[in-house]
Amino acid sequence: MKVTPPKNAPTLLLKAAILLIALVAAVLCVILFPMIYAELMKAPDGYEFATYPAMIGLSLSPIPFFLALFQGFKMLQYIDKNNAFSGLSVNALRVIKYCGIALSVCYAACMPLVYVLAELDDAPGAILMGAAVAVAPSIVATFAAVLEKLIQSAIT
Repeated sequence: MKVTPPKNAPTLLLKAAILLIALVAAVLCVILFPMIYAELMKAPDGYEFATYPAMIGLSLSPIPFFLALFQGFKMLQYIDKNNAFSGLSVNALRVIKYCGIALSVCYAACMPLVYVLAELDDAPGAILMGAAVAVAPSIVATFAAVLEKLIQSAIT
C-alpha cells in the first residue's frame, strides 16, 4: 500500500513554522522585555536620550512583527485554496511590506542605545550588528514589494 503525503504538506510545514516562530516570539516578549526594561531603567543619568527611544521601539516592535506573521499565515491559506494569484495575496504582501518598514523604524529607534552601549564597552562591532538588525526587516519589505508587483502583474 502506497502512502501519499497530503496535498498541502509544504504549506502545512510552513504554517507550523510560523506558529512556532510566533510562540517563541511571544515567550520572549513576556520574559525578555521586562528584563530589558528593568535594565534600561538602571541607566546612568544623562542617557535618557538613548533609553526612551529604545523602550518605545522595543515596545512597538511586536505589533508589526505579529501582524506580518499573521499575513504570512493568510498567504499560505490562499495558496492552499488556489488563490495565490489574487488581490487578497497582493493586499497581504502590501501589509507585510509596511510591517517590514515599521520594524526597521522601531529597531532604528534603538540605535542610539546601541551606540551608547558600544561606547561604554568599547565594542565597535556592536554598532554594525545593531545596524544589521535594523536593516534586516527592510530587506524583507523589499522582497515583499517585489512579490507584490509580480503577483499584481500576473493578475493583470
